[in-house]
Amino acid sequence: MIRLYCATGNAGKLREFQRASVSAGRPVSIELLASYRLLPACVESGASFDENAILKARHYGPHADGLLFADDSGLEVDALGGAPGVYSARFSGPHATDESNNRLLLERLAGGENRAARFVCSIALVEGTRLFGVYRGAVEGRILHEPRGSGGFGYDPLFYCPAFGCTFGEATADQKFAVSHRGQALQAMLAALFSFGQHP
Repeated sequence: MIRLYCATGNAGKLREFQRASVSAGRPVSIELLASYRLLPACVESGASFDENAILKARHYGPHADGLLFADDSGLEVDALGGAPGVYSARFSGPHATDESNNRLLLERLAGGENRAARFVCSIALVEGTRLFGVYRGAVEGRILHEPRGSGGFGYDPLFYCPAFGCTFGEATADQKFAVSHRGQALQAMLAALFSFGQHP
């Protein structure tokens, strides 16, 4: 069994990663980095999901007893030029909530016909500060005019996924993980990890 540490303050993300690892059928356990909340927060100054994932992984990696991964993920909306992008979690300001972010997104899209969007996730895997790779996943969809469903978190209730005909907020956990951007990125990381002979 390989133990991977995850650096995230988002409980929803951690649950998704853990569930995706079980679905992958690999002998892997994913645990929150024990000291995560005691450490100074990483400054996410990157201009892309890849850059921020690497910054976070290298920031927290030295505090893990082994391999650690960190992700940066968010929503890209075509009509907004790819926004909110790397600012997805703080789209409506430094004290943003899921509700305020969703409200601002709907305000920005009001009256527009192009509502194409995608969820993107980048995962960086490190040991200490040594980077082994960056792994990506993306899922296409569109933004509805009002939220539907109470599941998931973030923009999930507004994100309609044609693959199963409902929003991520309405989807079952199994439906979401079948196409999830985080699930895709995690699967790519695990495939690479095991291709190294269970250790990079």
